[in-house]
Amino acid sequence: MSDRELSATAFERVELALDTTFTISRGSTERTTNHLVTVTDRAGRVGLGSAAPAPYYDEDGDSVEAALPDLLGAVESVGDPTAQQDIERRLAEQAPDEAAARAAVSIAVQDLVARQRNEPLYRAWGLSPDRAPVTSVTVGIDDPAAMAERARAWREAGYPALKVKLGTDNDRARLRAVREAAPEASLRVDANGDWSTDEALDALSWLSDLDVALLEQPVPADTHAGLQRVTEAAPMPVAADESCVTATDVPDIADAVDVVVVKLMKCGGLRPAHRQILTAHAHGLDAMLGCMVETSASIAAAAHLAPLVTYADLDGALLVADDPCTGPSLVGGHLDLAGVESGSGARRR
Repeated sequence: MSDRELSATAFERVELALDTTFTISRGSTERTTNHLVTVTDRAGRVGLGSAAPAPYYDEDGDSVEAALPDLLGAVESVGDPTAQQDIERRLAEQAPDEAAARAAVSIAVQDLVARQRNEPLYRAWGLSPDRAPVTSVTVGIDDPAAMAERARAWREAGYPALKVKLGTDNDRARLRAVREAAPEASLRVDANGDWSTDEALDALSWLSDLDVALLEQPVPADTHAGLQRVTEAAPMPVAADESCVTATDVPDIADAVDVVVVKLMKCGGLRPAHRQILTAHAHGLDAMLGCMVETSASIAAAAHLAPLVTYADLDGALLVADDPCTGPSLVGGHLDLAGVESGSGARRR
């Protein structure tokens, strides 16, 4: 019997406080639920993953907790963590509607395999760590002065790209306050689908005046024609997040946007994310790696796909007050993948 075969699996629910109230157009949160997943081989090597479910996609802490025993049981039944095709198929069959739970398990398994090979995870795809883009950090919705202060703090900490959440009755004043506080920052705006098509079209002029570099999900997810109209009129690239959940959604929105937002928690793991990125490229689109509010266990794994994308928004762990995990260095938005010796680089504290 090989010492690379699985000997144990486990998961733990963790309730995480955010460092400040985080608000987007759909609401505010002060805490979030994640689940940490571990898979251990017979040599005692441990792979670490994490789930960060989003209610928008009909998942929560309870649904993940209910799905994980069966998902880990499916992995145990395969036994060999390198049997990725078999494992992914069984995970999809076991919990087709629990993408975050599947992502946590798949991250843990692939982290373990990379540790067994004593190589960083990005080598599984033959990627170059120095090609990873700088990640943005998020400024949530608040009054203009508070948003300006948050933007100023991120810039003083060395982060060059800010993602600004909008979707209020006073968006222009909020964004202007951020721009005045961070005049040299690269600004990306995310309305989380809150604007109507006409509102988004009207906003394009002042978004351009404030030198916005990227506009993410300006209209509701199911507003295909409106998304296409905004993209055709926009002077900046337009990205689809809620409108593009998995690789199978890419062909349907390829004529309506410039960029596809890929998140492990909405597509179901590293292999599905890799497929989604390549599908976007095959349709002539750029890709962004995004995240939920997550521990470093899952952020670290996503970072290893960053050399494939044009944009990164992997700041979820920075929003947590007491992250139970550590990951690759993220100084000033620069992902230090070259510093990872094996696996994803994530560890429990």
